[in-house]
Amino acid sequence: MEKPINIIIVDDHQVVLEGFMARLEIEPEIQVVATASNGLEAIDMVKQYLPDVVLMDVSMPIMNGIDATKLIKEEFPEVKVLMLTMHDNREYIMNVMQAGAVGYMLKEISAEKMVQAIKTVNLGSTYFCESTTQTLFTEAIIPAAKKTNPLSRREESVLKLVAQGSSSKKIASLLNISYRTVETHRQNIKHKLDVHSTAELAKYAVENGLLN
Repeated sequence: MEKPINIIIVDDHQVVLEGFMARLEIEPEIQVVATASNGLEAIDMVKQYLPDVVLMDVSMPIMNGIDATKLIKEEFPEVKVLMLTMHDNREYIMNVMQAGAVGYMLKEISAEKMVQAIKTVNLGSTYFCESTTQTLFTEAIIPAAKKTNPLSRREESVLKLVAQGSSSKKIASLLNISYRTVETHRQNIKHKLDVHSTAELAKYAVENGLLN
């Protein structure tokens, strides 16, 4: 059996923490190694346990999830942060992405979808729950036509799939190109846009209307 995905759950409501733990403890591929009730505790737990994924609440006392995520990503860039929240609005989502989180989901998400989200971000992709995706794409955003887009059509296609959470292997299959070609496109896109992470690529795609 492969090594389980080690996660830390961060939420200031004990009932919510216990509920998430109950959902995940039956999953053999996922192991909850610690919990925290605010951003400062989360940072301490990450330093102690070095998890694969952190499920991070946004609104908490002492230090909120966005500030904690920024600090975690600065010191432990390999740790994936998946945001949990009750707030489904574009401002929150964009703040989360700018902080370095690689996913965003509502607390009402089903257990099945939560497990899928954890596995997805652990593999290096982004994850946004369905309602969050709708919010991003239906609320007013800056039209792409108003900005100079340096990307080719093929690069736009690759970027769109990256932003939707597809792996390079899946993109290669969907576009009928080689894995190496996809990786080359990804590096070229990062160079052209001067970005350095999958989350930043997704943010660019959203802000420039490439997913419409």
